[in-house]
Amino acid sequence: MSREQVTLRVNGADHLLEVEPRRTLLDALRIALGLTGAKKACDAGNCGACTVLVDGRAAYSCLLLAIDCAGREVATVEGLDNDPLQSAFIEADAFQCGFCTPGQIMSLKALLNETPSPGDEEIVRAVSGNLCRCGAYRNIVRAARIAAGKR
Repeated sequence: MSREQVTLRVNGADHLLEVEPRRTLLDALRIALGLTGAKKACDAGNCGACTVLVDGRAAYSCLLLAIDCAGREVATVEGLDNDPLQSAFIEADAFQCGFCTPGQIMSLKALLNETPSPGDEEIVRAVSGNLCRCGAYRNIVRAARIAAGKR
């Protein structure tokens, strides 16, 4: 299959990649760039484990083609150095196994960027597309409240 050159801007840095047109953003992040925070789980946009920010909005990276993200700003959990959400997740014990945590954090990051002081209903809506098999939802909401208070 043919390959195309694409420049992806990820976490503030440009990366020139050669990708097949069918390559998803998730695979480009994980395989080509070694950014494994976004998880490959359902590969169908059902679980939220692959959530990243594209132009500031939460998006399932398994549903986006890498070539369609050229010229857009992509942010992954690896780019959130010292973000209040990370310490809030620890403080609120908002993870069990940690598999869904990067996707949850990125969904909440998008919410907090848009709504600095969200209510519980907005928080729940923001993470409604992220599945947590461990059932840490109550603590995830608590972590979002803690992070909002630290801003």
